Amino acid sequence: MSEITTIGIDIAKHVFQLHGVDAAGEVVLCRRLRRNQIASFFTALPPCLVGIEACGTAHFWAREIAALGHDVRLMPPGYVKPYVKRSKHDAADAEAVCEAVRRPSMRFVPVKTLEQQSALIAHSVRDLLIRQRTMLVNALRGHLAEFGIVAPRGIHKVEELTAVIGDQTDRRIPTSAKHALRVLASELATIELRIAVLETEIVTRTRADAVARRLATIPGIGPIIASRITATVPDPSIFRSGRDFAAWIGLAPRQNSTGGKVRLGGISKRGNGTLRRLLVGGAMAAMFRSKVLQTDPWLRQLRARKPVMVAAVALANKIARTVWAVMRYDQDWRPAAAPVR
Repeated sequence: MSEITTIGIDIAKHVFQLHGVDAAGEVVLCRRLRRNQIASFFTALPPCLVGIEACGTAHFWAREIAALGHDVRLMPPGYVKPYVKRSKHDAADAEAVCEAVRRPSMRFVPVKTLEQQSALIAHSVRDLLIRQRTMLVNALRGHLAEFGIVAPRGIHKVEELTAVIGDQTDRRIPTSAKHALRVLASELATIELRIAVLETEIVTRTRADAVARRLATIPGIGPIIASRITATVPDPSIFRSGRDFAAWIGLAPRQNSTGGKVRLGGISKRGNGTLRRLLVGGAMAAMFRSKVLQTDPWLRQLRARKPVMVAAVALANKIARTVWAVMRYDQDWRPAAAPVR
């Protein structure tokens, strides 16, 4: 049998489909393995190129197989899909991965370390708790509105509603309803405490990371966003420019160009949706709270011409490019010099 030079793996929970080719591209391996057989198989295999789709557990298997001497590369599933022939099944997926990883123009996903994955898990758990907090707040507001009790918008105004629930002398709410609403209030207090603990851990991790500390000095980038960026993008050199980084986040215009005519639309919303949401939110806050940005002529002119949300997205694009430059060149952020009049 010819020597295997490239293997594509379609990973799953228990069953893994492998597709291997030699240097000439001829198929020399088409095999299904169980989870506990993967380590022994790659231990006995000479070093080769291994392709995996960047999906759940992919980073774990990339680290495990790379430790056995193989060159492991992760690819976005969207870039692998065009190589699937006809019907979709495990063997076709593994063949598509094997074909895609050999393409010279293919883009790859850096393999995350244990520390980076741990940081991202903290952020993911925080996001989940925030969604659960929003659900509880909406439930409290909806139930109390049925009794004519409302509070102004904002998460900090919910304390007025919980105070009403805890007031024994307030007769606007029946006792049986109060018992049920106190369960929601108790869950809300517990989630608030857990969110605060996670945020403290994230801020502590940010202060210990030199790159995250530099990012946190950029207007619109706080410790939460800085920590998320450093955990998601360990190597900024994979992007050729700040525009590429902003486009990967989904903050660059969507194109529909043909015949030499350039047509640009709204932002593409491709790439990392979580970073895009955080950067747009940070840009919105910075527009109104940052003294540095309030004196920026570019931002003042933009806000005069465009709606607030459009200006916030444009500012988020600019912040993303600044983030890339700070990370790529290991330099501190410096505000732009005031124009000479």
